[in-house]
Amino acid sequence: MFDSFPHGTAVRMDRPAYHADLSRVYGSGIGFLNKLERGQNFKERGFPSWEAFAGGDWDGALALAGERRDDYAGELRRAARLGIAQRRLRVVEFPITPYVQWEFFVLRVRADLGDDIRVLDARAISNIERMRPVPEVVVLGDTAMYEVVYDDDGNADGANRYSDRSLIRETNAGFDALYERAEGFHAFFDREIAPLDPPHTTGTPAGSRGSR
Repeated sequence: MFDSFPHGTAVRMDRPAYHADLSRVYGSGIGFLNKLERGQNFKERGFPSWEAFAGGDWDGALALAGERRDDYAGELRRAARLGIAQRRLRVVEFPITPYVQWEFFVLRVRADLGDDIRVLDARAISNIERMRPVPEVVVLGDTAMYEVVYDDDGNADGANRYSDRSLIRETNAGFDALYERAEGFHAFFDREIAPLDPPHTTGTPAGSRGSR
């Protein structure tokens, strides 16, 4: 699974070029979008909820978690209008990192709006990840695939764009197989996230992952 991915040929894009290209392809009749998220620690500078979380204000972070609800609802309406089926698969390691704990409260807003999100325990794919983690990718139909790139500090740094349709189809097949094995978002959230104590965070907010 994902065996060909490390050998694929990609074009490196900085963040503005990546976002512009993704937006263009998204509106071109792709049919579906699959998003596979694997990293466990990121930074989301400019997102007030994350800024509060990173600054140690857990209650404030939770209070702000839904501030982009209208934007998320608009995204889902646009996807429906364009006939795009969107799926997100979040791989989670244990013990759960403070970032992932915070992120799930934001993802819950999306899930409550009808976003199709499933969760996969990283321990369930240890055999697949013996050589390398599964890729962190956004796949737009069979047209384009983006490997999201981060710097060493967890800041979004653009993407590698793949256009080889055979590679895209293979990656989508891997996504489908993992998605079938994954758990519904709310069941995972209620069992693994909701009971956790507030995380301990330190440091100064910096950097950015991009839009949630």
